[in-house]
Amino acid sequence: MIAAVAEPTQADVGATYRDCAADLIRYATVLVGPSDAQDVVSDAVLRVFASVKEWTSVDNQRGYLFRAVLNQARSHQRSAGRRRRREGRALDSHRDTPAPDAASIDAHRALRTLSEQQRAVVYLTYWEDLPPAQIAALLAISEGSVKKQLARAREQLRKVLDA
Repeated sequence: MIAAVAEPTQADVGATYRDCAADLIRYATVLVGPSDAQDVVSDAVLRVFASVKEWTSVDNQRGYLFRAVLNQARSHQRSAGRRRRREGRALDSHRDTPAPDAASIDAHRALRTLSEQQRAVVYLTYWEDLPPAQIAALLAISEGSVKKQLARAREQLRKVLDA
């Protein structure tokens, strides 16, 4: 006799989201900034929960949501980059824009120079205080990749902040 697998109810899905919503928003804030973080999380979570049948087979639901937010952040960054390029072409090319001075660089701008994966690793290491093995599991990459991305991120931050 085959046992029936219970489909998750809307309440189950909602409870899962509420349990880690604040963490996901903080994570997305590091990846895309505070103005777009909630939108990125909402879009990612809606995509995940639209496939509710697959959701029941996910062993690490928290990790799955973090990965979905990372993927949505990447998509958001690509869209934002295309929009900025379009807007840049529309602007008058003769207008000179002043270069930012070194004093205007802050931590948020320094983090924006990192790749999405580097920002994710930095966030999970320093804000969530996770060990490399756990970060690797969340991001579905090797532990060595986590360490390599963290080292590259630190080097990049040193260059930007020293400038």
